[in-house]
Amino acid sequence: MHFFLTTVLFLSHCLYVSSTRCPPPLPPPPPPPPPECPPPESPPPPPPEPCQCQPILSFLDQRLAVVYPIIQSFKALITSDPFGVTQTWVGSDICKYKGFFCDNPPDNKSALAVAAIDFNGYQLSAPTLDGFIDALPDLAIFHANSNNFSGTITPKIASLPYLYELDLSNNQLSGPFPTAVLGVTDLFFFDIRFNFFTGFVPQQVFVKNFDFLFINNNNFGMRLPTNFGSTTAAYITLANNKFTGPIPRSIGKAAASLTEILLLNNQLNGCIPYEVGFLKTATVFDAGENLLTGPLPCSLGCLEKVEQLNFAGNFLYGQVPEVVCELGNLLNLSLSDNYFTKIGPSCRKLVRSGVLDLRKNCIRELPDQKSPLECFLSCLFRHPCPFPATYGFVPCNKSASIIHSSGSGRQRRSSVPIDNGGLSTKKPEL
Repeated sequence: MHFFLTTVLFLSHCLYVSSTRCPPPLPPPPPPPPPECPPPESPPPPPPEPCQCQPILSFLDQRLAVVYPIIQSFKALITSDPFGVTQTWVGSDICKYKGFFCDNPPDNKSALAVAAIDFNGYQLSAPTLDGFIDALPDLAIFHANSNNFSGTITPKIASLPYLYELDLSNNQLSGPFPTAVLGVTDLFFFDIRFNFFTGFVPQQVFVKNFDFLFINNNNFGMRLPTNFGSTTAAYITLANNKFTGPIPRSIGKAAASLTEILLLNNQLNGCIPYEVGFLKTATVFDAGENLLTGPLPCSLGCLEKVEQLNFAGNFLYGQVPEVVCELGNLLNLSLSDNYFTKIGPSCRKLVRSGVLDLRKNCIRELPDQKSPLECFLSCLFRHPCPFPATYGFVPCNKSASIIHSSGSGRQRRSSVPIDNGGLSTKKPEL
């Protein structure tokens, strides 16, 4: 019993001591930190950039390799391509580019080069052609009708040794006449119609060996040069410009070559020279809408091949020569809006058939004529023509019995008729 009490007391003492003297138990250790997240995986490396270098192109000929960058530079200048033409200008096969044509150059028949370009009607737009046409050394033909090319024609074009056809008509080109074309040795077809060229046309143009010379519908303004008839061209169009002065008498020198000549809608004045009748190969002669005056020369009756003859809209007067109305190939003789006063039976026949147009003249028996007063006043402002005897001259020796006659068979000098739509006036013979 004593032992038990002793033990209890001892334990009680220990508990007391432990409760008052023993340090508190250590707190439990903190939980282990969560495992760290593995680092994110590195993104895959970017794909290698495509090679910026141009692919190596293989050309059929070194001459094609030379012009390839020239074509591509010009392509970069084009601002409008409604038909997608330039989309074909890709790759090394230049001969298959739309508008490009290859052939063997004259100096090396085994070579292959860009020989011709035909952009007609493509409606391409570009601010200049410089650095393109003149940089194609083997070019023989360049046609670019009906586009929207601007700028001028570079003087460097004279360096092209093979160029023989140049058609830049119906564009937006401007500046003075491109005299550099005179240095293109073999150029025989030259067409700059429907542009905005201005100023003078050099006299050398009319001694250049052109076959086709088309410069109409520009703003050229000058007196036709005296060497005009030295041209070798078969087709000349100077229409719709501002050319002045008379038709040069030298025109007769072009008798062997001139086939069609268009002088309409200029400011040509003076009398029609009888030398026009020497143009034995002419099929078209058009000098309508000018300021020409005087009688119609009988020498026109020698134009045996002429089909179209137009002097409408001038100040011509007198009798329409019968010899002109008897031309066998004549399809259209337009003399409207002049001051003619008399016609003979052959001309009346052409009026009835619709070949001869004499509206707005002073022939009182025909319909749709000018008023008597206007016809009378026109007589007050007539000026005599030089070389008056030549107006009755027929260089091809046709019968003179119908020339300025009234049926008597007697040849007379050209004179001012006295029948002016009912009003009479007398003038001395010219």
